[in-house]
Amino acid sequence: MSYRSGHYSEHTQHHHQHDQARASSRRPVAAPAPRAEAGYTLVHAGKQVRFGPVAFWIVVGTVILLGMWSAATATYFAFRDDVLTRLIARQAEMQYAYEDRIAELRARVDRTTSRQLLDQEQFDQKLDQIMRRQTTLESRATALGAMPDSSVTGSIRAPSRGPAATDLPASPKPSPISDTVIFVAPPDREARLDSRAPVVAKPPSNQFAKVQGMDNVLVRLQTSLDQIERRQMAALSSVEDGMESRVRRMRGVFTDLGLDMAQLEAATPRTGIGGPFVPVKLSPDAGPFERQLYRINVTRAQVERLNRTLALVPYRKPVVGEVEFTSGFGVRSDPFLGRPAMHTGLDFRAASGDPVRATANGKVVSSGWAGGYGRMVEIDHGNGLSTRYGHLSEINVKIGDPIKIGQVIGAVGSTGRSTGPHLHYETRIDGDAVDPQKFLRAGVRLSAG
Repeated sequence: MSYRSGHYSEHTQHHHQHDQARASSRRPVAAPAPRAEAGYTLVHAGKQVRFGPVAFWIVVGTVILLGMWSAATATYFAFRDDVLTRLIARQAEMQYAYEDRIAELRARVDRTTSRQLLDQEQFDQKLDQIMRRQTTLESRATALGAMPDSSVTGSIRAPSRGPAATDLPASPKPSPISDTVIFVAPPDREARLDSRAPVVAKPPSNQFAKVQGMDNVLVRLQTSLDQIERRQMAALSSVEDGMESRVRRMRGVFTDLGLDMAQLEAATPRTGIGGPFVPVKLSPDAGPFERQLYRINVTRAQVERLNRTLALVPYRKPVVGEVEFTSGFGVRSDPFLGRPAMHTGLDFRAASGDPVRATANGKVVSSGWAGGYGRMVEIDHGNGLSTRYGHLSEINVKIGDPIKIGQVIGAVGSTGRSTGPHLHYETRIDGDAVDPQKFLRAGVRLSAG
């Protein structure tokens, strides 16, 4: 194989021409040969291989490409380990970054879950406290509802839901026999106690409210329970004030009348009640409501005892309707003789046949005709107290009959020394006549509170 170049070709041609010149010197001169076609000739071992320009450059390009491929291959094998190492390091770095990111997200999820579990636990604890408080308020409302209205100065009435609402006692209802007040519980009493707190349903465990919404719900529940508790405490305070006021008025009746309350209490008849003695104890951890309720129960027991004692005091009216006296207690002109005389009672204007009622508990000691009294009934109330009812047209009781307050004992008439239908009513202490208005005024003050 020989090397190809233009210089080599020209030298070959020159040498060839020289040989031809030498031959021409020995031969006859011939016609010149035609000029060879342009191209590249390779000579090896006396053999010539001629290439055209296109084929030559194709061969050259192929050789160059093979060289470049060989160089690239050599470079690849030379730097392969380094490239792989860097690729592996890059891949490991990316993997570590992903793992760190995943670990961070997992920790964030764990923190969020822990916070949610803590919030849920706090929500459950607060909700449990609200439920226990609601149960307590309901038991308090039950205690308020069990309180008898007969021992207080008005029915328990919870305020309306308006912000300016106030607790006002129910209007007293006059008794048909006197100015004493009978306190009647309204039919919707239990409903107006507001004894029912809003119904609280515990949410399912798989439903978790947002923190803000949870706080709003708890605040609304707490506010509602606070309002109910304030209304209950206000109602309880109203009951306590009314009962204490009534006790003071009841004790004032005995003071005004000059009666010995201890003596009257000892003489009060006992009913068929009893049982073992169990002292009332107040729990050391009792709250304001329980302590106030304890005081009310103690005061209520006093009211009941005083009521039984006052049932023997004739401070009520013996006739129904407005009080109208035709003649008062004291000195007056006798209607028959026209001379000054002592009037030992009160004359109530009434129509003939109107019912006459007993003004206190007692027992009939006289029933029938009694001189100037005409038909008369006398009732002994114990402890020296007695009442007389004269000029009756008819008598409905007999001697020895037990009498209850308000019981009809006869009818208004005009028997005896009477100028017309009316009731002659007397109040006596140890047999001496006293002004009945003293007792009636005490009854009015007692019932006006």
